[in-house]
Amino acid sequence: MTAEAVRSQVPVVRGDTSLPAGYPHPHASEEARRIAEQGTILRVQVGSGVHGTSVTGQDDRDEMGICLEPPEFVTGVARVPAGTGADSAMVEFEQYQRHTAWDRPGGLANRSGAGDLDVVIYSARKWARLALAGNPTVLLPLFVPDGEVVHRDEAGVELVENAHRFVSQKAADRFLGYLSSQRAAMTGEVGAHTNRPELVDVHGYDTKYAMHALRLGLQGVELLTTGRITLPVPEPDRTYLRAVRRGDVPLVEVVAAVDDAEQRLTALRGSASIPAAPDHGWVDGWLHRSYVRQWAQLTT
Repeated sequence: MTAEAVRSQVPVVRGDTSLPAGYPHPHASEEARRIAEQGTILRVQVGSGVHGTSVTGQDDRDEMGICLEPPEFVTGVARVPAGTGADSAMVEFEQYQRHTAWDRPGGLANRSGAGDLDVVIYSARKWARLALAGNPTVLLPLFVPDGEVVHRDEAGVELVENAHRFVSQKAADRFLGYLSSQRAAMTGEVGAHTNRPELVDVHGYDTKYAMHALRLGLQGVELLTTGRITLPVPEPDRTYLRAVRRGDVPLVEVVAAVDDAEQRLTALRGSASIPAAPDHGWVDGWLHRSYVRQWAQLTT
């Protein structure tokens, strides 16, 4: 899909921007929650459900968003508490991050599971820094289909319309880096860590890390080839990724598929058609326009 076609199809989506209550954990204060709720410009699902790779009944819901904080947190020295504890240090507002799994007995030790919500709402400035560096996770909100969008205002629409401006060799490097770390966790290499020993016991490898490693390779290739990431993952790759997630594919075959995707991604990274860097100038302009409009609305 061309950039012009994207611009003609991206609608505003007015949705519920409310967030789970604050929690005694960094980036989870009530003040941070309020800033994130009131300033949200884009919020979407980014987990296995949007990729089409979820296994029924096993997955939590992962959401990511972007917000514009008030002027005193950008041009001033205002800070928020690092959590809800009485002795919380004051820190710069960068994000609101909350897992509803923390609300069950066991608190922070709980792993998220079916029915849980994991949500992070980034400051637009932090999100932009991560996106310009090619972070695969934070780029995903630019490509989520409308049905998985919780909220998207005019500033969010403009950002999605210009997703192609973030495609660069830096993005290729980051996709390759994430792929490599997921593969290391999948195969149990020295220094790697899996928090799913039950998958290793049953299948001989961490099937969720394996699926993510291959997905990152496939999506990185698509991004560098077309400037887009199709969500959910198109067939037949989606069915194959689900088979990997279920442990139906032998480890040696998965490793070969990941290696092939990595080689294709490496070759594309060196292509003369891929910009060396993303469009920093456009992103700076978008940030300025968006913050100024938001702050003007606060005073009217």
